[in-house]
Amino acid sequence: MTPAVRLAKKAKIAFEILEYSHDPHCAAYGEEAANTLGLQPAQVFKTLLVATDKAHAPLAVALVPVDHQLNLKAVAKALGQKKLQMADPDLAQKSSGYLVGGISPLAQKKSLPTLIDQSALAFEKIYVSAGRRGLEICLSANDLAQLCRGSFADIKTL
Repeated sequence: MTPAVRLAKKAKIAFEILEYSHDPHCAAYGEEAANTLGLQPAQVFKTLLVATDKAHAPLAVALVPVDHQLNLKAVAKALGQKKLQMADPDLAQKSSGYLVGGISPLAQKKSLPTLIDQSALAFEKIYVSAGRRGLEICLSANDLAQLCRGSFADIKTL
C-alpha cells in the first residue's frame, strides 16, 4: 500500500484503486493508464512538478488531463510567479518520494502548492496516480483538492 492510498483510507473518503501491468518501455505513463484501463483520457490526470522562483517554495504541483499539456504561463500566473519551468525529474522524485511515472499528488514527502486543472470539476470522479507505475486512484476532484490542499485553475493547453 502506497502513502497515497494510506492517506485516502485515513481520510475516509470514497475512492477506488485500479491496477494494471505497466509496460516498462512506455514513457507516456498517464496515457498508458487511460488506454490500458479503458478510461477517458480527459478524466485521467497526470501529476507534474514545476520549479518556481520562490526560495521558500521552490516547487509546485500541477495536474492536467493526460491528453493535454501544461500551460506554464497559466500556472505561473495562478501561483503569482513571473515564469516557471518543469522541475528536474530527480528533484521531483526526491521532493515527492515517488518515482517519475508514479508521482501521486497525495501524501508527497513535502507539502507543495498544488493546482488542479478546473476541467476536473466536470467529472464525478477523476483518476490520478496512486503512487506507483501501474496504480491509479479514482476519487472526486473535490476530495483530491481537500487531501492535497489544492486549488482549481485553468492550467491546460492543447
